[in-house]
Amino acid sequence: MILTFLGTGTSQGVPVITCGCEVCTSSDPRDKRLRTSALLSTDDGLNILFDVGPDFRQQMLLHHISHIDAILITHAHRDHVAGLDDIRAFNYAQQSALDIYLNTQAAQTLRRDYQYIFSPHDYPGLPEANLHIVDASTSDISIQSLSVTPIAALHKDLPILGYRIGDFAYITDANHIPPQEMAKLSNLKVLVLNALRPQHHWSHFSLPEALELIEQIHPQQAYLTHISHEMGLHAKVSLQLPESVHLAYDGLTLDIS
Repeated sequence: MILTFLGTGTSQGVPVITCGCEVCTSSDPRDKRLRTSALLSTDDGLNILFDVGPDFRQQMLLHHISHIDAILITHAHRDHVAGLDDIRAFNYAQQSALDIYLNTQAAQTLRRDYQYIFSPHDYPGLPEANLHIVDASTSDISIQSLSVTPIAALHKDLPILGYRIGDFAYITDANHIPPQEMAKLSNLKVLVLNALRPQHHWSHFSLPEALELIEQIHPQQAYLTHISHEMGLHAKVSLQLPESVHLAYDGLTLDIS
């Protein structure tokens, strides 16, 4: 399996509009961050997308992605679902609706905000999606050859989902993982986890909080995502991290077979 980080930035992306800080004006391409998303590709040709944010179209074109088999939604905040309208290109190319996996709260938001997609209609060319509701009590999801374990977490008081596939887990925008869900994260080779900035935040793990959680989970390698310009320069922050912890960046690929 190959994981490609399509975006590693927070809701504003990096650089932030109007900001002149050293991160937003950096010439290091690792400091340029689209909104958070990732693509998992398997040897047998499956493409599984994590979130479909406002930079979705740009990310698909940049990485020459020609098909998607399923989308795993972490939650329905705009920086994670605002690209939903553009799935219609894949509907047309694949001649099928896209399967989207998400929790009840996210499904309610999508049905409300994208009413034109999920209400009965006879207008050709609209996006087509099949919503599959999952939560912490749901058995593992089968997506063709893949088994996916949902992991329930909290984004302040909003229930969100992370996902485990084999020895890899992907969690973003969390600031709390219940003990019973932590048990699903044992014996990981690769953990992707959000870390917004060094300072405490009311709804996201800060860098110290993420590092503490990584120490508890003890994956072989951890990669931090959903990073704001307040984190600091990629080159400087990377030097301060434990050997097995890394700042992810847009375009980074990992072999997690």
